[in-house]
Amino acid sequence: ELARLEERKINIQKQYDEIISKLWEEYELTKREAEKIAIDIEDSSKAQHRLNELKKKIKSLGNVNVSAIEEYKEVSERYEFMSTQVNDVEKSKREIEKLINDLTKQMKEVFVESFDQINKNFTYTFKELFGGGTASLSLADPENILTSGIDILVHPPGKIVVHLDALSGGEKALVAIALYFAIMKVRPAPFCVMDEIEAALDDVNVYRFASYMRRLTDKTQFILITHRRGTMEEADVLYGVTMQDEGISKLLELRSTEIASKLGIETN
Repeated sequence: ELARLEERKINIQKQYDEIISKLWEEYELTKREAEKIAIDIEDSSKAQHRLNELKKKIKSLGNVNVSAIEEYKEVSERYEFMSTQVNDVEKSKREIEKLINDLTKQMKEVFVESFDQINKNFTYTFKELFGGGTASLSLADPENILTSGIDILVHPPGKIVVHLDALSGGEKALVAIALYFAIMKVRPAPFCVMDEIEAALDDVNVYRFASYMRRLTDKTQFILITHRRGTMEEADVLYGVTMQDEGISKLLELRSTEIASKLGIETN
């Protein structure tokens, strides 16, 4: 009987050692750690069945990626970096949008101020060049001034005109000249080059054009290419190119003060 008990003791000890070994090999738990989380099992068969199910699920997960922690760390750092970049981009976007809004507001203010001044000047230059009448500028789309078209409304003396197409070619040219001078009065340029701008005008309007242009020479120097006598008569200096001999050009220069002096004409 003693021998039988001794053999049983050895078997129980062996089973105990196997359980302890299994705890570590399969679950990486020591005896003390296992005792801390141990619970009472009422039905061992159900517990074994549940254990088998959990083992299958664990097995279906595949091999453990030992580098997963390091990969997670790298991805996490990359995510933080990209998040910072996104925040910086969004901040820059907001700043740019604010700048665009501020510039748009400033552009509208400058445009409205300049447009009103040009419109006022256009009324004056039109009367001067046409010898009367009325003219004005209006926005086709006042709600969107930066993209709106501009309508030109003119009423030459003795005519009732709604559309520019009803004007003659010379009148259209004179309207364009009046508008050009109206713009120049807002911000005068140091010099201005014109190429036969008055070619379509009749003689009377050529003299009006040249006379009005003369009044602007205190702020702007005008350089004109012209074949019209009325314009030439208002010029301080005339330059002409002749070709007396074939293939040989000659430059001529005439100053109005010298001509007037030789002819005994007083000039202002």
